[in-house]
Amino acid sequence: MDRREFLINMGLMSALPLLPSCSTARSLNVGIHPWIGYETLYLANDFNWLPAELSLHTANTAVDSVNGLLSGELDAACLTLDEVLRVREAGVPLTVVLVFDTSAGADVVMARNSIKNVSDLKGKRIAVENSAVGALVLSSMLGLAGISTTSIEIIDCSVEQQLSLWKSGAVDAVVTYEPSASRIQAEGAHIIFDSRQIPDTIIDVLAIRDDLSWRKKIAVNSLVKAHFQGLNHIQSSRQDASYRIATHQKISVQEVQTALSGIVFPSLEANRGYLSTKHSQLLMAAKKISTLMLQNGLLKKAGTLDDLASADYLPKSIVDGV
Repeated sequence: MDRREFLINMGLMSALPLLPSCSTARSLNVGIHPWIGYETLYLANDFNWLPAELSLHTANTAVDSVNGLLSGELDAACLTLDEVLRVREAGVPLTVVLVFDTSAGADVVMARNSIKNVSDLKGKRIAVENSAVGALVLSSMLGLAGISTTSIEIIDCSVEQQLSLWKSGAVDAVVTYEPSASRIQAEGAHIIFDSRQIPDTIIDVLAIRDDLSWRKKIAVNSLVKAHFQGLNHIQSSRQDASYRIATHQKISVQEVQTALSGIVFPSLEANRGYLSTKHSQLLMAAKKISTLMLQNGLLKKAGTLDDLASADYLPKSIVDGV
């Protein structure tokens, strides 16, 4: 939720151990930052399922991954779909080759008890992270309620600052996500809007540069396979996966369960549906997101989306995938 101007400040780097990062010309250099939806790769790292030629560059936020793509240091990155559109607009040829997850309640707007619904936000102070995801959630909510942004006071702050602002009474509502959401809820907040009301808007993906060498493309195949191995572990060994994720993120197992309940991990076949055709779910979602971003000044112009995604790196079968 870097989770995601457009740049994110998750500040969770201290919560995760650094993964190996040995950048070489022959390595597939992949940017990643802490987010529950990317835990399939952290789990794959635990079990040594990641390809040997892969170098994971773990950082605080998506900002670092974006900058790495722009500088040419990174070959690929874990990003939200809106971030991919921004990087493509900046001239980096990116293709989405995997959908990690879609937000289905993980991104929320929480308010004080005196605020019963979205309409009650008029004239209120709303804390929101200066990111594309924050802007999308806020603008979508206000748009559905017919409220202008000029009728609210936007407080720009990182997710890490939200709890202290809430406790101090400096804000009336927050745009947030887990585990911050549970902590603010424990202080008396309640949810008035969540990402289930804007399906296929907040999507986490793996995007790669189009100009990779064939050796690195082979490594991409292995990386995508490792994701499905990690996903299989979450689904088949939920308790073990939850404890591992809790250790990675330095949160409680209950917070892990709450966070996981707010996202959907698409299966292999669902990924084919997202990536396979010019009328795919991902392309339809990208068009909707592009329109929202244009309306909110997060994109300068609508770029071509015909080459946005490829299913070529997906395993041929579930057996191959796990």
